[in-house]
Amino acid sequence: MSDTNTYSIRVEPTKESRLSQVDFSNLKFGAIMSDHMLVATYDDGAWQDVVVVPYGDFTVNPSMSALHYGQAIFEGIKGYKFADGTVSIFRPDKNWERFNKSAKRLQMPEVPEEIFMDGLKTLLDVDRNWVPSQEGTSLYIRPFMFATEGALGVHPSKSYTFAIITCPVGAYYSKPISLKVETYYTRAAEGGVGFSKNAGNYALSLYPTQLANDEGYDQIMWTDANEHKYVEEAGTANLIFRIGDTIITPHGDTILHGVTRRTIMELAEKWGYKAEQRKVSVQELIDGIKDGRVSEAFAAGTAATVTHISRIGYEGQDYELPPIEGREFSNKVLDYLNQLRYGKINDPFRWNFMV
Repeated sequence: MSDTNTYSIRVEPTKESRLSQVDFSNLKFGAIMSDHMLVATYDDGAWQDVVVVPYGDFTVNPSMSALHYGQAIFEGIKGYKFADGTVSIFRPDKNWERFNKSAKRLQMPEVPEEIFMDGLKTLLDVDRNWVPSQEGTSLYIRPFMFATEGALGVHPSKSYTFAIITCPVGAYYSKPISLKVETYYTRAAEGGVGFSKNAGNYALSLYPTQLANDEGYDQIMWTDANEHKYVEEAGTANLIFRIGDTIITPHGDTILHGVTRRTIMELAEKWGYKAEQRKVSVQELIDGIKDGRVSEAFAAGTAATVTHISRIGYEGQDYELPPIEGREFSNKVLDYLNQLRYGKINDPFRWNFMV
């Protein structure tokens, strides 16, 4: 454990579940919240009350720090239901580690392992009936923390709220996506907060993403802030390519170190593929598409899972990727992850955290 304290997690169950109102055959991503949420408060230099309560609104002070100075971070995790009814969470320990790296960078208190992991387990045990069992569905889990001090002035808040909410979801992307290489707007610069999962990283992406949507693309392919020469990540996920016989993902402190990305690269090495985390230039990517060396390209993330990229737009020209059915590695890894997370095969890595 990361903290010597022992935190008692109280449970205040809802008086009336909304479960019967949910159409599990038609789940829109992020639209329907489960019955309960976990809430913990930080004040006077320590984590205090930890409780599972009915899902509902927060009451906030208009001068609350998060609203004015952006101290807000989050994570994305998924829970799955096995055929026998067992509920499993996929690699939440890695999300806890990344959450605290984000907290440290934004001068926020780290969340003890007991609160994050035990709280997550308690919450999902209470709401285990909200975990869908249909093929391609899961329970999306959103841990987040925000500054709550009611005072204006640019300084770290003295108080915070940590919470976890969940929602049953289907696929984030229902089809392969198209990306526009962004050569003007910037997501993150070296020395900044690109590696952290903070709210501001996503707010600044909305306008350039809309511009790309207006041109007929689904998402942006971000490039480096200095020269816009190197590929970084997609708007909502990491990027992975197969160039020749090598599985490659862009790497650096401007890129979110995704748990799904990490998992896929670990599997690539385990299966005997050459796997590299390195800089990938836009020119290398475009030239590789032209001459056939880039045989696979996909987005990888908790929400996106493995989402094939169909075409890439660069400087006014579209470049089509090879047919999806012929993409050996990405199809293999998607099938393996699906079987692993739904408990259809053995878990030799102990990545499934049982509830």
